[in-house]
Amino acid sequence: MIDGDKKNRPAETGKEPAGQFHPDLIWRDEMAGPRLGDKVVRIARHRFFFEVSPGVLLPRPSATAPRDGAGRFLRRAKQLIIGAPIATEQEGEERLTRVKALAVLSPDALSSVAYGGEAAMRVLLLAGVGALSMTLPVSIAIALLLIIVATSYQQTIPAYPSGGGSYIVAHENLGIVPGLVAGAALMVGYVLTVAVSIAAGADALISAFPTLEPYGIQLMLGAVALMTVANLRGVREAGTVFVFPTYTFLIAILGLIAYGLFRLSFGGIPYTPGPAGPTAGTETLTWFLVLSAFAKGCSAMTGTEAIANAVPAFQPPEAKNARATLGWMAGLLAVMFVGISFLVTHIGLIPSPDGHQTVLSDLTKAIVGESWYYYVVQFTTAAILTVAANTCFAGFPWLLNIMARDRYVPSWFGFRGDRLVFSTGMIALAALSVVLLLAFQGSVDKLLPLYAIGVFTAFTLSQSGMVVHWLKGKEKSRRQKAAINGFGALTTAIVTLVIGITKFSEGAWIVIVVVPILVALLLAVNRHYRAVSMQMKADTTATRRGTPPLVLVPVSSMSVVARQAVCFAQDLSKRVVAVHVTTDMADADKLRLEWQEQVPDVPLVIIESPYRLVVQPLLAYVDALRERHPDDGLVVMLPELVPNHWWQNLLHNQTAFRIKASMLFRPGIVVASMPYHLDD
Repeated sequence: MIDGDKKNRPAETGKEPAGQFHPDLIWRDEMAGPRLGDKVVRIARHRFFFEVSPGVLLPRPSATAPRDGAGRFLRRAKQLIIGAPIATEQEGEERLTRVKALAVLSPDALSSVAYGGEAAMRVLLLAGVGALSMTLPVSIAIALLLIIVATSYQQTIPAYPSGGGSYIVAHENLGIVPGLVAGAALMVGYVLTVAVSIAAGADALISAFPTLEPYGIQLMLGAVALMTVANLRGVREAGTVFVFPTYTFLIAILGLIAYGLFRLSFGGIPYTPGPAGPTAGTETLTWFLVLSAFAKGCSAMTGTEAIANAVPAFQPPEAKNARATLGWMAGLLAVMFVGISFLVTHIGLIPSPDGHQTVLSDLTKAIVGESWYYYVVQFTTAAILTVAANTCFAGFPWLLNIMARDRYVPSWFGFRGDRLVFSTGMIALAALSVVLLLAFQGSVDKLLPLYAIGVFTAFTLSQSGMVVHWLKGKEKSRRQKAAINGFGALTTAIVTLVIGITKFSEGAWIVIVVVPILVALLLAVNRHYRAVSMQMKADTTATRRGTPPLVLVPVSSMSVVARQAVCFAQDLSKRVVAVHVTTDMADADKLRLEWQEQVPDVPLVIIESPYRLVVQPLLAYVDALRERHPDDGLVVMLPELVPNHWWQNLLHNQTAFRIKASMLFRPGIVVASMPYHLDD
C-alpha cells in the first residue's frame, strides 16, 4: 500500500472479518491485485470511529446519535431549547470578555440598588419620618464597606486565579471546617440571591402594572425557568442575552440620577409625601436601630464575590480581566447606591406603607413623572433584578464543581453538560430557589433577613484567609496586603455580628442553623468518598479463581429468550442451572417436561412460592447457593424482553429490572442481561 493513494486509504466498514479480534477496530485485508500474483493490502476501519493515534479512537457524530424515533425527537427538542453540543476544544471560545462578564457576573450586585436602600429606609422609618435623614450617612457607610471588600477581593483574584473565592481561600489557609463554613454560607447565599432577585424583579413590574399582583408567584416561577434555560445554553450565550438588560439598566439609572441632580440644582423637585404607615415612629432612634438599618442595607453588597469565584470563566489574561471587571462593578454600584440615597433624602421621599410601590418607583415618578422614562426605568429594573439571578447561575455551579473536586459534594456536580456548563448545579439551584419562593410566597421582606448573613460570613472567612496567605508568603508588599485584607475581615465580621443579632428573630436564625447542618453533610460526603477511595486501593493483587463460575438463569417459560440465555450461559461455564419460581405447580410440571425434552443437559430447579412472591424466593435461592459455594463465582444471567418502543415497557412487569436492582446490594454476584429485542 502506498501512503496517500486514495484507493488504498482505510476503507470504512461496519463489520470485522470473522475469526479476528482487533480492539482498535482497524484491520488489514489481503486481496488479489490487478495482475496475476499481485497482492493488495486494504486497511479497513469501523464506520463509527476515527483513529486519532495508536490505541486512541474518536467517535463520529453518527456513533452517538440516537437510533430510535423517540430518541431522535428528544435530541431535537433538547437542541432546540439549549442548543447543539459544544466540543471541549471550543472551551476557549465560550469564555467571557470584560463587557460580557459585567453582564453575567455583576447584575446581582448592581441590581441591589433597587432594594438595598429601601430596606434600610424601612428600618429607619420605625423611629419616625425624621429618622430618614440618616439614609444618606448609612448609604455612604455601606458604599465605603463595598469599596473595602472589593479591594480585598481584587487581591484575592491573582492569588487564587482558579476561582472558588471564599471557599478556596478559607479552606487552604484556615482549615477544612472554616472552608466548609464559607462554602456552605455561599451556597445558602446563592440560593437566597436567586429567590430575592426574582421576587424583587416581580415587585418592580407589579409597581408599574398593579393588575399583575395576583400573578406574582407565576411570574417568579416563569423567570426562574427562563434564567435556567438561558444559562444551560452556555456562558457565552448567557452573556450575549444579558448584555442588553444590564447596560440599559445602568444607562437608565445613571441618567435618572444625573437628571435628578440637575433638577435639584435648578429649582428643586416638588414632592408631596403620602402617609408613613402605622409602624412609623413606634420606636426610638438608637444606635441599635441605625445598625439594624445598616445591616439590612448591606444586602446591596451581595454578589460582590461572584467575580472572584468565577475567574476561569474570563478570557486570558483571566486574573487581569477579572480584577478590572470587579473594579467597574464596585465603582458603578457605589455611585448608583449613594446617588439614589442622596436624591431620596433631599426630596424627602417616604416608603409606601403597603409596599406596593417601591422607593425607586416613587423616586422615578417624582423626577420624571409617569412619562415614558418612568416605564423604561421600571422595565429595566425588573429585567436587571431578574437577570441578577444569573450571577448565581454562574457562581453556584463553579463552587459546587470545585467542592466536588475536593469530594465534599456528589461527584456529578463536577460533570459538564453538552454546552460546557455545569448543568447539574444549575438545575439544583433553580429547584432550591423555587422551593424558597413558594415557601415565603415571594416576599422580599421575609427573604431579606436571611439574605446577607451567609454572604458576609463568607466575606469574613475569605478576608481572614487572605491575611494568613500573605503572612505565609515572601512578597515585599505582603504586610500592606495583609493589612488591607485584615481591615476587610474586621469590618465584615462586625457586619456579620450586627446582622446576626439584629435580624436573628426575623429569620436570620434559619441560616445560622442551616449552615452547620450543611457543613455536617459535606463532611459526611467526604468521609464516604475517602472510605471508597481506601477500599479501591487494593493491597493485594487480583487473581483468577481458576474455576468456571456457577451460572444461574431465572426462567419464566420455555421461550426463545430463555433458551438463548441458557445457551450463552453454557458458553461461559459448564456449571449452569435454570431456576423457575412458580405459584402454580401444575404449570411448573408442564415446564419441567418441556425443559427435559429441549434442554436435557441443564438442570431446572423449581421453587414454589405460596405467597405469590417472585423476586424474594429467587434471592433466597441465590443466598443459599452463595452459602453452599462461598469460594465460587456466581453469575445471574437474566433473560430480558426489550420492546421496540419505549411505551411498550409499560405493558410488561419489569421482573428482570427488579431482580437486577435487588442483586445490586448483594456482594460477590455478577448480574448479566441477555436481551431479546422484539420486532415491530
